[in-house]
Amino acid sequence: MAENSLSQRLQMAMRRLTGRGFLTENDIDEMMREVRLSLLEADVNFKVVKQFVANVKEQAVGEKILKGLNPGQQVVKIVHDELKRVMGEDSEGIRYNINGITTIMTIGLQGSGKTTAIGKLGVYIRKTEKKRVMFIAADVYRPAAIEQLKTIGKQIEIEVFEKGLIDARQIVKEGLSYAKDQKYDVVIIDTAGRLHIDEKMMQELIDVKEIAKPNEILLTVDAMTGQDAANICKSFHEQLTATGAILTKLDGDTRGGAALSIKEVSGIPIKFASSGEKMDTFEAFHPERMASRILGMGDVLTLIEKATESIDEDEAQGMMEKLMSDTFNYNDLLKQFKMIKRMGSISKIMGFIPGMGQLKNAASQVDDKQFEQMSVLIHSMTEDERKDPKLIDTSSRRRERIARGAGMSVADLNKLRTALDTQKKMMKKMMNMDEKQLEGLSKDPSKMMPTQKVKKGKGKGKGQFRIR
Repeated sequence: MAENSLSQRLQMAMRRLTGRGFLTENDIDEMMREVRLSLLEADVNFKVVKQFVANVKEQAVGEKILKGLNPGQQVVKIVHDELKRVMGEDSEGIRYNINGITTIMTIGLQGSGKTTAIGKLGVYIRKTEKKRVMFIAADVYRPAAIEQLKTIGKQIEIEVFEKGLIDARQIVKEGLSYAKDQKYDVVIIDTAGRLHIDEKMMQELIDVKEIAKPNEILLTVDAMTGQDAANICKSFHEQLTATGAILTKLDGDTRGGAALSIKEVSGIPIKFASSGEKMDTFEAFHPERMASRILGMGDVLTLIEKATESIDEDEAQGMMEKLMSDTFNYNDLLKQFKMIKRMGSISKIMGFIPGMGQLKNAASQVDDKQFEQMSVLIHSMTEDERKDPKLIDTSSRRRERIARGAGMSVADLNKLRTALDTQKKMMKKMMNMDEKQLEGLSKDPSKMMPTQKVKKGKGKGKGQFRIR
């Protein structure tokens, strides 16, 4: 979502204001027109847009802002805070029972990614809360839904209670009784999904709610549906009183309308965000962090959380020591690639880092496939070459043999050599920085990027970079 058109357009509108020492009301009006268009194009609910623009303008045209220091930055903060307010102010987690089973009922339209979201939610609860989780397959109108849940359950090693295509109410009764006997901590119920909301479906859900008395009723909403998602939420909420929403498919070509409309239109807080097919691509929804991502401010807290989950502390410490002692080699680089891969795609990681908007061209050139190619090149080296990069640096024969063995060119290998060299240079640069410089680096990581010097040649082709 951080890379969609809403994010880009809002960032552009904000950029026109930042850095200016003086703002007029006309400047604010011009920016608000751009913001309004950005939100409407992102399929945000019209009433939400109208209120959003009115709230921002009311605060932005105050004398304190227009005549204060860094007025542009103050306006950006107002927009950030309003985005946060629209999406729900604070992050809301699951309310667990202190004693006995915590029951979560999931609802949503067919195609909203409900069954996959249940699998991810189960993994998330088991990982973060260390609780025993069981699923109940009560979507009896779509046989494929039961099979899909069983497949997911087997994949993530979570038991699925199912009785085939009998009455959903009976399945839920028996499933809860079984979970109690087996001393499960959390039960997640998969309920009927339809292509549209109908009376029969809603009555069944009301009956299941009465039987299960759930602690949470979570509605899965497809982020691709834009402001329609908010209207779907409202319909479910009016009859079932949902306690939260799971926003799915956030990695698709989504325009952001759903995230900015759901809470304001339906009153249901977004509790979780789901993206991708992997079972670990699921996180608690933090309005403040999402607002920062939309405005290109990064999301360092989420990045730290992902790094903590994915990277072994001892392993990272050992790698840091090797970098500092200048003994960092291709084996270490390969380990680093694996660490990054565990955290997700490169483009996603870059979206969390403040200042990466300034490195957009560099970011767009970082393709996850390049890591695979670099890994193949490293595997084409001998063990001695991996341990001692100088062997490759000083021998053109070795370079040709490694490139040929990997099915690539020497130019590809030279990129890998540059990557290793850049790592070492960046670490040396950081080691020589004082506190003030490190603080500046945290605000603008682009300062860390090495400046490329063009090597001058003689005669024909002068100024071209020549690979030795």
